[in-house]
Amino acid sequence: MKTLMYITRARTPLEKHVQLWINVNALEYENGVRGVLKDLFYGKYASGMVGHSMYYDDKLKFFAIHRREIFKILHEYISNGFLNSPAALTGWDKSDPLAQEAQNRSLLAWFGFEETARNLADRNNIEI
Repeated sequence: MKTLMYITRARTPLEKHVQLWINVNALEYENGVRGVLKDLFYGKYASGMVGHSMYYDDKLKFFAIHRREIFKILHEYISNGFLNSPAALTGWDKSDPLAQEAQNRSLLAWFGFEETARNLADRNNIEI
């Protein structure tokens, strides 16, 4: 029997985007939201499971739309000691510290999507 649970409590445009993606994809999983989040956190955004952002240009568009929110999340992670700088992200191009180039913007899109999903799971008391 499928678990009928949905992510709720999204407050921002980025959270609403990720919430919709999780809830739609949860319909394909026997264990619903938990299954889609487990796969997302295991395979990461880079695995290609986030189909609408598989291509490089799609990730850059996603970043452009949600840039402020992604930088806010990044700032919180650095302020709280979870990261000492964006350079701690795997694959970060240290010659582009302000994320002006596509490589680092793409990484920040992944970071923003994954961390928003994690924050929504926490806010909804969903353990993976």
